[in-house]
Amino acid sequence: MLEEKYDFYSPSNVRIRDMDDNLRHSLSVMEKLDYFTKMHCENVGNLSARICEYMRCNNQFTIHCLIAGYIHDLGKMFIPSEILTKNGSLTDEEYEIMKTHTTLGYEFCMKDINLRPYSDGPWYHHEALNGTGYPRGLRKNDIPYSAQIIRVADEYDALVTKRHYTTHVNISETLKDLIRNAEPPKNIVALDQLKQNERLGKINPKPLKALFKAVVDDILYEISGVMNYVDYINSQLRRLESIMKYEKKMQNAKKPDQKDYYKTGMMLLLEKGETLDNYKQIYEEYKDALVIRKKRIDDLYKEINITKRLKIRI
Repeated sequence: MLEEKYDFYSPSNVRIRDMDDNLRHSLSVMEKLDYFTKMHCENVGNLSARICEYMRCNNQFTIHCLIAGYIHDLGKMFIPSEILTKNGSLTDEEYEIMKTHTTLGYEFCMKDINLRPYSDGPWYHHEALNGTGYPRGLRKNDIPYSAQIIRVADEYDALVTKRHYTTHVNISETLKDLIRNAEPPKNIVALDQLKQNERLGKINPKPLKALFKAVVDDILYEISGVMNYVDYINSQLRRLESIMKYEKKMQNAKKPDQKDYYKTGMMLLLEKGETLDNYKQIYEEYKDALVIRKKRIDDLYKEINITKRLKIRI
């Protein structure tokens, strides 16, 4: 049976080969990162650019966010591997070391004239609009808009990776968590004897809203992929049903040459790994696979409806 293949993100990749030679050379440092961190960086770069596109940002800013997002975790190549790849929670001391990847990445960029313009990605991507981020606890407009976009992409990809998504089914739960990070806190604070709402959460709701549009398109992309696989399954079912018809005719044939004729027809329709003994079992497996894929398509359409109903206050 042909394996169904699906990339969680719609196909857009950081195209290093299309960039300036000097910049491409500087970006080759990303190869020093471990596989999972590098993949995360590629995802964040791609997703940051897609958010920019949905927000109709100009091409120059979009490319900037793509590259700054791609190198946002560059500083992790300086973090000890026993901390970076540790299973389970980090200790307070280890967490403080992990947090230094922002400053280390920034310092590395500042030493490379080609990476210097994109140092906002490494330095600011963990800053939060409400001042609770790191490394400097900046607030609101003190955080570059590029970094606000990269943070949305970073949080989304981190949640997707942590929850081991292989499909967008139930992705709305992740989107709800992101909304909670963008929503204003409910608490009231006193300031000069006046009560004010702290109006900003951790992440900017505008790029988050653009992310939701990207996610809906990715779900549609997945639906298209599953539908293509459903077409493939149906074609295989028709082929195997033809074998069944030949087998029935062979059983009803009276003459040996007729039986041989129908058996030859059956053999010609068999594919690699199939035999006259196992093709009916394979037929049932395809039927089961068809039921599963049709249910996934239904579930994905439900995810689109849920996602479109999610409200983000801007």
